[in-house]
Amino acid sequence: MAEVEAERPVAPEQFDALASVLDLVRSGGVRTRSELGRRSGLGRTVITQRVAHLINRGLLENGNLHPSTGGRAAREVRFRAEAGVLLVAELGATSISVALADLAGKLLAQREEAWDIALGPDETLSRVEERFDELLASQPPSSPPVWGVGIGVPGPVEFATGRPAAPPIMPGWDGYSIRNRLAARYDASVWVDNDVNLMALGELRDGLARDESNILYVKIGTGIGAGLISCGQLHRGAQGCAGDVGHVAVVDDWSVVCRCGKIGCLEALAGGAALGQQGTAAAREGRSRHLATLLEAGRQVSARDVAVAATHGDPVSVELLRRSGRLVGEMLATLVSFFNPSLVIIGGGVAAAGDHLLASIRQTVYQRSLPLATRELRISQSPVSAEIGLRGAAFMVTDELFSRTRLEAWIDAGSPAGKPELVEIR
Repeated sequence: MAEVEAERPVAPEQFDALASVLDLVRSGGVRTRSELGRRSGLGRTVITQRVAHLINRGLLENGNLHPSTGGRAAREVRFRAEAGVLLVAELGATSISVALADLAGKLLAQREEAWDIALGPDETLSRVEERFDELLASQPPSSPPVWGVGIGVPGPVEFATGRPAAPPIMPGWDGYSIRNRLAARYDASVWVDNDVNLMALGELRDGLARDESNILYVKIGTGIGAGLISCGQLHRGAQGCAGDVGHVAVVDDWSVVCRCGKIGCLEALAGGAALGQQGTAAAREGRSRHLATLLEAGRQVSARDVAVAATHGDPVSVELLRRSGRLVGEMLATLVSFFNPSLVIIGGGVAAAGDHLLASIRQTVYQRSLPLATRELRISQSPVSAEIGLRGAAFMVTDELFSRTRLEAWIDAGSPAGKPELVEIR
């Protein structure tokens, strides 16, 4: 009887239960109908009906028998992550990463290449589209359709519209409608967010922060930014610019001009571009023989070069990294006392510079934050920051597609593919 009834459209008053059941199963924490009942508080009949409806719509399927604990063995319920695919991309200041992901955030195929984000939106997004098309062409003809697109960019984003807002390291991108362009090309809903938010989301769902509720993810790359997870939810703020810590003023020095146009920003003193400039100055002034050899060879000194020189014992490079770590740590100490996270994750290209930077950050935070705020605080380096943003982009898309209001708009059609207008539903 339940199977026949589940073929009918779901009544509006049933959608809360339907969305709850789907979220519990796709999160991976619930595997049987009895577990669904315990976790959701819904009755057996309601669970049976909602699971049947989700099975008929191709979102769930029956799995293997669960190991018996003495009674009748329960049959597992599995989320069909293969029902659709997602196109995801992470745009950095100096690179592009793209991937094809399933609905559980697993990366099925990916590409990465060096790129200059300052080339502008048309050229950059044309390259992203080429890479997306290559990924789709590499799949079998029977592959499922594109259900959604997720993009991370290295600058502030107005999340409601998917438009970058005066991004300091993205000239020409201000107000550009990334969403409209990609939605028209792939006939799917598109969401755009700051890249650090997506890294934080990736760590929360399937990374170092999986068992945490309050975390800070700090990306130290060409720029510096932070993603905030509060009570298990990504905190974007009123317009979407929460966590833009790279442009916090750390010195009152008019000679330190940031790319954002302001004075004394953290990013202008401790980010990757700043480390490269400081390393270049040290090489030209003869303070670092190791870095000077790079200039003599016609190379431009980068933050990575400073990191490599530090591993070879170059004292100037070691001090540059430690100074960067102290400045980041001073900013973080304020956030730790204010926000009281249980975990701070350090990621990004410069964060992979070695122990000098991380040790300096830790020392500064533990010295300057409130004792209660640091009593159980962990500060760790992300082991997979290269792909965690891509996975975070996939989680962002599925969270939006499977939200209660959007699920109601497409579930009876069986798929959100071909419905780019779903992004307008709040």
